[in-house]
Amino acid sequence: MSSFLTKKDVRLFQEGKHYRIYEKLGAHFTRSGGQDGVHFAVWAPNAAYIAVMGDWNDWSKQAHPMTRFGDGEIWTCFIPNIPNGQSYKYYLRSQYNNFETDKADPFAFATELVPQTASRVWDLSGYEWKDQDWVAERYKHNAADAPINIYEMHIGSWIRDPENPKAFYGYRDLAPKLVEYLTKMNYTHVEFLPVMEHPFYGSWGYQTIAYYAPSSRFGTPQDFMFLVDALHQAGIGVILDWVPSHFPQDGHGLAYFDGTYLYEHADPRQGVQVDWGTYIFNYGRNEVCNFLLSNALFWIDQYHADGLRVDAVASMLYLDYSRKEGQWVANKHGGRENLEAIDFLRHVNQTVHDQFPGVVTIAEESTSWPMVSRPAHLGGLGFDYKWNMGWMHDTLEYMSMDPIYRSYHHGKMTFGIWYAWSENFILPFSHDEVVHLKKAMAAKMPGDMWKQLANLRLLYGYMTGHPGKQLLFMGGEFAQWHEWNHDRALDWELLNHPEHQKVHAWVQDLNRFYRETPALYELDFDPKGFQWIDCNDNIRCILSFLRFGKNENEAIAFVCNFTPVPRHNYRIGVPWKGTWQEVLNSDSEFYGGSGMGNLGAVEAGYLPAHGRDFSLNLILPPLAIVILKGTRFNTENAELAEGKIE
Repeated sequence: MSSFLTKKDVRLFQEGKHYRIYEKLGAHFTRSGGQDGVHFAVWAPNAAYIAVMGDWNDWSKQAHPMTRFGDGEIWTCFIPNIPNGQSYKYYLRSQYNNFETDKADPFAFATELVPQTASRVWDLSGYEWKDQDWVAERYKHNAADAPINIYEMHIGSWIRDPENPKAFYGYRDLAPKLVEYLTKMNYTHVEFLPVMEHPFYGSWGYQTIAYYAPSSRFGTPQDFMFLVDALHQAGIGVILDWVPSHFPQDGHGLAYFDGTYLYEHADPRQGVQVDWGTYIFNYGRNEVCNFLLSNALFWIDQYHADGLRVDAVASMLYLDYSRKEGQWVANKHGGRENLEAIDFLRHVNQTVHDQFPGVVTIAEESTSWPMVSRPAHLGGLGFDYKWNMGWMHDTLEYMSMDPIYRSYHHGKMTFGIWYAWSENFILPFSHDEVVHLKKAMAAKMPGDMWKQLANLRLLYGYMTGHPGKQLLFMGGEFAQWHEWNHDRALDWELLNHPEHQKVHAWVQDLNRFYRETPALYELDFDPKGFQWIDCNDNIRCILSFLRFGKNENEAIAFVCNFTPVPRHNYRIGVPWKGTWQEVLNSDSEFYGGSGMGNLGAVEAGYLPAHGRDFSLNLILPPLAIVILKGTRFNTENAELAEGKIE
């Protein structure tokens, strides 16, 4: 990395267009005047004095003062003979209010182990990546017509050493275990809750303080590279949670950095996030936007991230987010939209796509803001995908009901299709749904244990069939009973019990079937890929629908029975005659069900139903989903099967 600033660097930074400002600001090993050392640079326009203090100078506030560069907003110095890994901070004295403080480096590549708060000088070079084949073709794995099935996880609590449950597994130790597990479970991607350094472990990473440093709790930057590299070599994409919406008030961080509100707004009506007790970035300041834009590119460039999931987008879009009347400041047109944040998001998305084709951005956006996942040049925000929060809430509310009441709320399960193609949706059962007394996924389900697990299997099967990419938070795949607790590992011992083993096997087979079946993902964002068979059987709480891919001669039928009452001689219309294979049945004894089903296949005969010429007569097991695969049977196929043509 080049380390010395130029006037062009400063100009681009001030314009918000320096895509790799992390190569200029911060601490960088270099050579100057015939000596090896470190070049330091920090943006602090309102400082009167800054010095670099660290391990090498006994934390002196006078030994290594910095000087202003160019127009004086950036301070620099070169210090020879600093070894890799040395801890340091900036001592700042402001021009205002006699304010003085010790600050960590906003661009530091590594930090001390929490609760210590200093930055560390770190050389990111030297790691030999082996994921070139993956990176060259990741656009295929991230595409709208590709299977995307995401395992969301928190590194610190996925698994821990059984002999020392308070000890974390490091990035390197985690790598082979995670690769083996995700491969076995047939996931296409993993999404990490924020790995960027955060002082408060209980924030799960969402109160980021060192935006350019992976958390030291789990190892070094190169250790995290090793983890990403291992996943890529196994064919698994890596999505990182990214938090450009707010930052914590910790004294060593970005808050009141140079004795002024530099990264945040001075007016608390604009600068304080009341829900989380954090500060909101000032998106009207080019340098702040450049800090964040460069950070997004940094994780893709240096750590080969395949995607960024942007947290709390709604809080960025609305000036009155979670505020009462009189507690917010309108935009220049008198509206509630945060115009600067909108421009910032569009700029980030456009730049990521221009600089790294094939990398995706994903919005956690909980409102009806239009065109979140549409290109910026068409008036959208420019994200590739958006979490479907409405579908998630409606579905979980319905599934948590006693089946006796479900017939009165049938619309919760059908409403999502009305807007399914308005955005490129991901269907998320995320970490947010299994904390704060919301209960674990299995525990949300009504009834006794058998019914709870049957409902859970039904829910996962329904999600697999519904248009949209998919995401499930760790623990849900084996029906963990307890809410997620960041201070302990998942309850892996549950897999010693047959009931949980069988749910685990169901998710494993669902994921495999999903990945192997183009009809379930090729036309996710095209209405041609979905047809209702019957969405109106609310009395019996049954939903049935078809999924299609680009191959018009193949269809997958999903039939969901949301009550514990078995249904015999249940007829559904299908598009063509012939044998429909029962490819998956959540009531199979293999998955923990009662063993009801259709003996592996059903013949579609000429008997009209649901507006179609052909139909199937099915047995629908209780609280279960039956998935059938049909292939159009035509003259050419028949002759081919009989060997008359080659």
